[in-house]
Amino acid sequence: MSRKSRQFRPVTGILLLDKPAGMTSNEALQRVKRLYRARKAGHTGSLDPLATGMLPLCFGEATKISGFLLDADKHYRMRCRLGQRTATGDAEGEVVEERPVPALAPADVERVLERFRGEIEQIPPMYSALKHQGQRLYELARKGVEVERQPRRVVIRELRLIGLEDAILELDVVCSKGTYVRTLAEDIGEALGCGAHVVALRRLGVGPYQDPDRMHTLEALEAARSEGYAALDALLLPLDSALTHWPAVRLDPDSAYYLRQGQPVLVPRAPTRGMVRIYGPEEVFIGAGEILDDGRVAPRRLFAA
Repeated sequence: MSRKSRQFRPVTGILLLDKPAGMTSNEALQRVKRLYRARKAGHTGSLDPLATGMLPLCFGEATKISGFLLDADKHYRMRCRLGQRTATGDAEGEVVEERPVPALAPADVERVLERFRGEIEQIPPMYSALKHQGQRLYELARKGVEVERQPRRVVIRELRLIGLEDAILELDVVCSKGTYVRTLAEDIGEALGCGAHVVALRRLGVGPYQDPDRMHTLEALEAARSEGYAALDALLLPLDSALTHWPAVRLDPDSAYYLRQGQPVLVPRAPTRGMVRIYGPEEVFIGAGEILDDGRVAPRRLFAA
């Protein structure tokens, strides 16, 4: 082991970071990784620099589970300014159009919101990380280039009006992966006849993590670090906390052995379909599995003992 590698710790677990505004998700990740002196870490889907809130960070073996959180539903609270469109769809872009805001009652907004609930189509914004012929769309947008984008189907599971005051509209959104919240705000603004852009965005939940009180700020992490690594590690959630929305199956020692060798196993009274959490003897979390058509449990993502 090199001297440099000995400077890092084999940390494993999931941290719910309360990302501050003005910082990219990667900047936040690197800062927390240094605090933990963690050997391996990754985040589970970017938040725009403007946005704050829940950014799950995965350390060590937990990085194997990040894909499941990337695919999970997200919960946002957003504030939109009506009457203005910006180049980026949020307050960081220059205003490209202004229109008068009509007199709106909550009932008027509700009628419009109903059109955006359920499965809808979105055209990805130019200011996004999608690629066109090898280039990020936001790189093209900064050069003043606009290319055709294909619409994508996303699901808006919940869309609630929280507040409407003057030209500020506040909404609560629960949506599927791949949803562009800035685009949703712009499309709602167009449907209201005046345009809109996001002025504040806060992510309150990701997949099974729906309690904002479980998030930790950078300041809280730095305070914990001053008490030692044990205080920091106490803030980490176990790996299986990311999969609590799946049913659990428990294996005897023999079945656990064969499953760890990559072989599907038959488990009495297991669910008949879908993904499952797998536990071995003494409630040791083994990993994620899937029920095959013949009823056996097949390993899909296993974790080191």
